[in-house]
Amino acid sequence: MDPLLVITNGDAGTADDESLEPALAILRDACSVEVQSTSRPGELDGVLHRAASRRIVVAGGDGSLHAVVAALHRRHDLKDAVVGLLPMGTGNDFARTLGIPLDLEDAARVIVAGEVRPMDLVVDELGEIVVNNVHVGAGAQASRRGARWKERLGSVGVGNANLGKLGYPIGALLSAFHPPSVHMHVEVDGTVVTDLDRPVLMVAVGNGANVGGGTELTPEADPEDGKVDVMISHAVGAAAKIGYAMSLRRGEHHHRDDVQYFRASQVTVSGDEFYLSADGEISGPERQRSWHVEPGAYSFILPA
Repeated sequence: MDPLLVITNGDAGTADDESLEPALAILRDACSVEVQSTSRPGELDGVLHRAASRRIVVAGGDGSLHAVVAALHRRHDLKDAVVGLLPMGTGNDFARTLGIPLDLEDAARVIVAGEVRPMDLVVDELGEIVVNNVHVGAGAQASRRGARWKERLGSVGVGNANLGKLGYPIGALLSAFHPPSVHMHVEVDGTVVTDLDRPVLMVAVGNGANVGGGTELTPEADPEDGKVDVMISHAVGAAAKIGYAMSLRRGEHHHRDDVQYFRASQVTVSGDEFYLSADGEISGPERQRSWHVEPGAYSFILPA
């Protein structure tokens, strides 16, 4: 088996280091393993510069995975990279989409015995990447509010459960009743699918299905099919917001009459000022953004 470079989050605590050790033992039984801890972009670039032909294993959550893939893309090293994941985040949304076990020892066994397959990537007009999902409108508001609740609850534990994972559901609930409806012009593969005359609750562009610790925002998204899923919600009335929130929790919202759902290669959103959440990172306000899919942009170690 090829040697591994395991990249951990330098800001993680002692408990995370201890929980990682059994997984590292499984990996070390199979091959040569080097563990490097990074907490700043400069450190990450230095570690990746020395990676050579080793497979890169991210021991962290969706944010850590995004940081590593973004750095490889920026360095023009992504096409030849093979990436694995030991999910150690609060939400682990991309791991859920890929079917990677959330138990670290089981995830380590996937890295040892899994198969390498091509993985799609979403890239915007500025060259910034999205590994999992980007959304604007109420979803970004939920992420903004959820980030505050995640921070507040992250230090609270009940048994083995970390209450920080409740951050996004709380943010989504608050945003469902106080969301900004915006007027947007949305083009999917060059076709206008909604225009400024119809208010929008949110738009999501999904390479992966899940956000916020298991909420299936784009339920049919598959990061191996060469497309993104586009979900546009027009649930702006009071009753519609409640119905949308309830169906979102069940992963059935994309069947509603006030929701549009597409599979596409390119998406452009413009109109009123909006914030966006790309792999959990909030930015904005913006007036226009576009994204396209790069099929098979890199390789990932997945369950066989």
